[in-house]
Amino acid sequence: MASEQQRKTRRATARTLSALLLLGVATGCSDTVDAGEAPEEQHTASLLVQVSSVHEETGMTLLEGPTFGPDGKLVVVDVTAPAEGPKVMKVDIDTQEVSTVFTDSSSAYTSAQFSPYDDRLYLTDFAGGKIDSITPQGDDPTTFFSGDVDGTPMKPDDLAFDEAGNMYVSDSTGHSDPFWEPQGRVVRIDGKSAEAIVLAEELPAPNGISFDEDYTGLWVSQYAANRIDHLALNEDGTEVEAAHTGIHFDGGTSRVDSNAVDAEGNIYQAVHGQPRIHVYSSTGEKLATVGVPSEAAEGVDTATNVAIEPGTTDAYMTVSGQDGGFVYEFEAFGEGIRQSNGG
Repeated sequence: MASEQQRKTRRATARTLSALLLLGVATGCSDTVDAGEAPEEQHTASLLVQVSSVHEETGMTLLEGPTFGPDGKLVVVDVTAPAEGPKVMKVDIDTQEVSTVFTDSSSAYTSAQFSPYDDRLYLTDFAGGKIDSITPQGDDPTTFFSGDVDGTPMKPDDLAFDEAGNMYVSDSTGHSDPFWEPQGRVVRIDGKSAEAIVLAEELPAPNGISFDEDYTGLWVSQYAANRIDHLALNEDGTEVEAAHTGIHFDGGTSRVDSNAVDAEGNIYQAVHGQPRIHVYSSTGEKLATVGVPSEAAEGVDTATNVAIEPGTTDAYMTVSGQDGGFVYEFEAFGEGIRQSNGG
């Protein structure tokens, strides 16, 4: 983990680079460098277990939010599970046993992550515009946050915790109403008081959100723009000091979904409309594409998210489609940390 001095140095460097880039634009600098990128790697993930089937009531299943709990089990959510169906499930990686952790009558949970502040599991309810929490065992359901932020309702999609337990949420308002009008936001919610402030607004339906490896900034996947932005934060994480588009994704009819970051700073970008994870370095080089076997790709069409087991390179991605909801496993490029364990 980076020291406070290292973080300050990185922030200062980022500000200097931003100033130099702006100077280059102002003076008409247009030189480009051919980096001579090596061809990206193609990796095939292996099936671990089928977690869900298409629900008769909703006509879908959509697994999301993989995160490892304190017991070492992998927790996932099913966004489209019907009322009283399995909304939060637990997967035993060793035995492939799947069990239900929590259900209710109305939620549509799109992400999950354990808080470093109280060790509870926090769940973003996209349909209800709120954030719930439960114990690791699925008990004591509590709504941690609900209501408007600056007079506008939230559509919380993904979340990331800082080291103190404060929550950073992608508010995907504008996902469909109207889709092309950028109305989304990044919202910071205090981990103790639940006080919410807007860090960025007028965004094109932000979805994935993860801290970079040393907590100096956020990687935010913009669903309606097929790009991944980097937001550099101030020291206490209450303001965006600088922001730029870091990675463009040429997805055609598919779109960027959730993301994760490993200990080396690599970004794992899940895709709605492809059963694949695209892996980039922190400087934007395309490192690899991780997909399901070709015979399985006919029955699944979306990879929503990925979790890397903390302290290992064992990675697990949630994949869904007409054949059901599955967890696939592959070897990550770096070890798992909080930034690659939920959200």
